[in-house]
Amino acid sequence: MLVFTGLVREVGEVASFDDGRLVVECGTAAELGDSVAIAGVCLTVVANGGGRLSFDVVPETLARVKPFEGRVNVEPALRAGDPLGGHQVQGHVDGVGRVTSLVPDGDGARVRIEPPPELLRYCVEKGSVTVDGVSLTVAGVDGQGFEVALIPHTLAATTLSDLAPGAEVNLEADVLAKYVEKLLPPRAGGASRPAEPASGDA
Repeated sequence: MLVFTGLVREVGEVASFDDGRLVVECGTAAELGDSVAIAGVCLTVVANGGGRLSFDVVPETLARVKPFEGRVNVEPALRAGDPLGGHQVQGHVDGVGRVTSLVPDGDGARVRIEPPPELLRYCVEKGSVTVDGVSLTVAGVDGQGFEVALIPHTLAATTLSDLAPGAEVNLEADVLAKYVEKLLPPRAGGASRPAEPASGDA
């Protein structure tokens, strides 16, 4: 299974996106067939050279992610022997959230994001979430969204410094939360048992 860590290696720039072919300018060395996470989306390299990586993006992916444009976070998949930091990230975006507030927090920032309702149940305080490919810790949860605290390094090394209220972000829930939900016993009537609603003191 391919794994990312959510620790962004560099920030690239979308050079073009036409007829499903995405071209990103970046310094990441990747061979044909390698997997690279672009803004948190696992994609396969189909062409390289000249400081550019090209990917084919299928309609299923486009239906689940925000538009590919501007600056993007870039992370190649882990290779055997690489150190594992962040948390286990698959590069399978679950949905698109929206930034509702961003306020300074010392030298960093505190960001509130409202995810699609079906994703909020996977967000727990001090749990992990991936935002535009960046592994973050949930700092707080309420009935409609969650907050993350961004340290100065994260702001300097990723596209999260570009965020503003109203911005869209790719979200991937912690895969461990999905497995836990899947393993819960069914409730009466045969339906899968839903997770408890998230709250600020989860």
